[in-house]
Amino acid sequence: MPITIVLFGILILVLLIGYFKLDGFISFIVASLFIGISSGLPIDTITKAIQDGIGNTLGFLVIILGLGAMLGKLVAESGAAQQIANSLIAAFPSRYVQWAVVLTGFIVGIPMFYSVGFVILVPLVFTIAATTRLPLLYIGLPMLSALSVTHGYLPPHPAPTALVVDFGADMSRTLLYGLIVAVPAIIIGGPLFGQTLKKYNPQPLKSMMASKTFAEAELPSLTTSIFTAMLPVILLLSSAVIDLLPIDSPIVNGVINFIGNPVIAMLLTVLIALYTLGIRRGLKIAEVSAIYGEAVKGIAVILLIIAGAGALKEILIVSDVSSYIGERLQTIPASPLLLAWGIAAVIRVCVGSATVAGLTSAGIVLPLIASTGADPNLMVLATGAGSLMFSHVNDAGFWMFKEFFNMTVIDTLKTWSVMETIVSVVGLLGVLTLNGILH
Repeated sequence: MPITIVLFGILILVLLIGYFKLDGFISFIVASLFIGISSGLPIDTITKAIQDGIGNTLGFLVIILGLGAMLGKLVAESGAAQQIANSLIAAFPSRYVQWAVVLTGFIVGIPMFYSVGFVILVPLVFTIAATTRLPLLYIGLPMLSALSVTHGYLPPHPAPTALVVDFGADMSRTLLYGLIVAVPAIIIGGPLFGQTLKKYNPQPLKSMMASKTFAEAELPSLTTSIFTAMLPVILLLSSAVIDLLPIDSPIVNGVINFIGNPVIAMLLTVLIALYTLGIRRGLKIAEVSAIYGEAVKGIAVILLIIAGAGALKEILIVSDVSSYIGERLQTIPASPLLLAWGIAAVIRVCVGSATVAGLTSAGIVLPLIASTGADPNLMVLATGAGSLMFSHVNDAGFWMFKEFFNMTVIDTLKTWSVMETIVSVVGLLGVLTLNGILH
């Protein structure tokens, strides 16, 4: 019976978001109410669980995602993203241009939300394709594979960061493992798959070309741009690496763990970016603060979706449905990592949104971590990989790709959707391999 209730709850969520196009936050709350009432919980218990779920989930994430959005916005508005793209592409011979755009997408994709990175970088890809006279998708898809993987796998992006909290994982270690798994997924889904796409050479609409470009003199230096964009990774990884080294110094360990704390790492990065990409380039603090303010407005919808997912997770826990499902999932002769990936993949195909798929899966697979001893860091990555599975017509990313690249629906399915499937499956294989090595 509890499984039937959850299945109906998820079906309601899928229909509300995928078919009726209802707001994601409201859809999560409605599904939570349905599962709570159907499970026989008193209404006071249900509403308290929803409040607790939202509060517990957002308490940490508001800081991380808010600061992450500020950094990404400043990287875009300062021209740092354009500098990284221009410099890396100029440094590579034309025959290696795929690798240049992959590296650009990876570096820019870490601090920048997917949709922002897409809008900023894709018009630059159009310019590169026209200059090198290489097929557009041959260049463009590798860039997007890097953006997609960083969005699905790596903190401080919304879904992976929320999953770190839900699964009780360590953000620094998850980032370290995620970088290891991300590399083969990006290479296979990007440059290698891109080699098969030379027959596709769509002509983008002129309206999709870059509307804002900086003159060379206006751009920050390449060193400053890459350092600022990658600083969160450097600081977070410092904490993970120090734990692996035999350093017996309380002072060194204390300092590294302090700056490697996710909140401190993001705060330090935003403050340093305020100088490197703002004050140093002639902007006033008030002007940079205005950019930061605009960035926070842009993540309000994402925060509400995460909040709704937190409410659903708490309802599943309070009603004991989560424990019941966990016990039943244990009887399935499959790795918990594979189950986490599979559940996220199914929800992704049904709902469309990678963020919704990953967060919805959290409440279902959470009990597996305690009952099976699965590595929570790898569970984050397995769920994230599953959330990228087969993007199609119910995903906003699908339509962004189709419209920007001026392609038919069929060709978009053959290119974009296949690329997303590749990075999802390769991500799963990478997680399973890493699990075999570590455990």
